Amino acid sequence: MHYTTAEELLCKFKNNSYLCTDSRKVMPGSIFFALKGDKFNANAFASKAIENGAAFAVIDDPDMFTGSRTLLVENVLDSLQALASLYRSQLIIPIIGITGTNGKTTTKELVSVVLSTRFNTIATPGNFNNHIGVPLTLLSIKPDTEIAVVEMGANHRGEIADLCKIARPTHGLITNIGKAHLEGFGGFEGVKIAKRELYEYLTEQGGTVFVNSGDDLLMQMSHLAHRIAYGSNVDDEIIGIPHTDADGYLTIDLMKPVTRKFSTKLAGDYNFSNVMAALCIAVQFRVDINQAIDALESYVPGMNRSQIKHTQLNTLILDAYNANPSSMRLAIENFNRISAGTKVMILGDMFELGDESEAEHAEIVRLIKEMTQVKVYTAGPYFLNAARGIDNIKSFTTTEDMREALKENPPEKATILIKGSRGMKLEVIIDYL
Repeated sequence: MHYTTAEELLCKFKNNSYLCTDSRKVMPGSIFFALKGDKFNANAFASKAIENGAAFAVIDDPDMFTGSRTLLVENVLDSLQALASLYRSQLIIPIIGITGTNGKTTTKELVSVVLSTRFNTIATPGNFNNHIGVPLTLLSIKPDTEIAVVEMGANHRGEIADLCKIARPTHGLITNIGKAHLEGFGGFEGVKIAKRELYEYLTEQGGTVFVNSGDDLLMQMSHLAHRIAYGSNVDDEIIGIPHTDADGYLTIDLMKPVTRKFSTKLAGDYNFSNVMAALCIAVQFRVDINQAIDALESYVPGMNRSQIKHTQLNTLILDAYNANPSSMRLAIENFNRISAGTKVMILGDMFELGDESEAEHAEIVRLIKEMTQVKVYTAGPYFLNAARGIDNIKSFTTTEDMREALKENPPEKATILIKGSRGMKLEVIIDYL
């Protein structure tokens, strides 16, 4: 039985350029890749995908072979990645790789927004940034695409290096390096090793890195690379000063390359480096700086990422898409600086911290227990244990328990920070605030 090569897949892809990994979303003429996971095996849906109009179905189970429209490979995921790598090798456009502990999806969106004012730009959809999402992003690049922004996520060492081999970025950015996925990385040192893989690739390939000059760790790690710095230092290519306005929005006094004050719809001055990164990349690619700033001012965040929402009862700062010790601390410190009458924090447990879970939750509790002017609610067993006996912290075992309590007695006329890991599903409480 013949096994289809990456070269053969590329020939078919050029005539059927829409790829699909969900048989329910097959479009006529598409190529269906039957991926496998811990709880599913899409080989079983290959025939259905063809019935629904797929031109071909790529499978790795010989028992599912039904004829010329099923393409048998050794491993579907490996073949998807090989196809993406081969396709990438034929592209001559700049590709900007973005990784980091916090803010990579927001930064990717901001970079895409500013580049789109001049170029036909492709960017990773949502946070589809893993070993499946990166190949699919590359394979979404069209003949008229002029530049691509590829987000790269990882929770183990070596993953960023592998994604770089597929995407072959020409430029790169690490937003920051903090405490996240500690369980998978084997601690903070493992996080540093993993994230700098992007710098190492670009240094070896003679690429360009964009670096926040205010981050000493990133500056030290990028010292061998061709780098362009942004931040608040006099030697930076892009210089600005962050402020948080009365409503909690980030504003920036830009001092170089032009003098201009502008406002964003992003919550918190911890987004300063993300916005400055986008401006730095815009200038590098000769985007008109004022058009780039206009685009940043117009950008409205979504998906509970740095959003500010005004309800009939309260003002909500929604930053509940995900959380780790680094982003939690930044959000709390920023919230503490906001001037508001009544302030409330609603925090959910942080996931994937392994043996560091108890210590990291206890550290956050130490940070907030002195904030006696702020009412604090927490959800999750780690915060529950860490906050026992602290008067201004009311803890619940689950988000559902918290939801019921807030439903009965919601805060009113308050500014409320909502921050927690995605698995805590804190968005379910929003209707009662």
